[in-house]
Amino acid sequence: QVQVVESGGGLVQAGGSLRLSCAASGIIFSTNTMGWYRQAPGKQREFVAAISRSGSITNYADSVKGRFTISRDNAKNTVFLQMSSLKPEDTAVYYCTAGSMLYPGRTGYDYWGQGTQVTVSS
Repeated sequence: QVQVVESGGGLVQAGGSLRLSCAASGIIFSTNTMGWYRQAPGKQREFVAAISRSGSITNYADSVKGRFTISRDNAKNTVFLQMSSLKPEDTAVYYCTAGSMLYPGRTGYDYWGQGTQVTVSS
């Protein structure tokens, strides 16, 4: 049974930082591309960032480029999203996802977590 579990969400002031973690089990973690999406109230879920199996390739949405960093630890089956210079518009539920594709793109993911809430106050 595949499980994808996010953690690390919370309330932070604008300009602050937060690090999300995502642990995956039931899959061979090192053979999966990992990604982060987010969904704000009343909006569609949107791509945030993704990282290739080895961690050598990353892909970011323009809205977070330069502020967010995705990384992974294959020994611990965990992917991270370091978020800095947070803005109120970053407020959303953040979802972790896993997929078997080679390139860390914006579609094609197979497994999803339940999400973790990130709230940025102004």
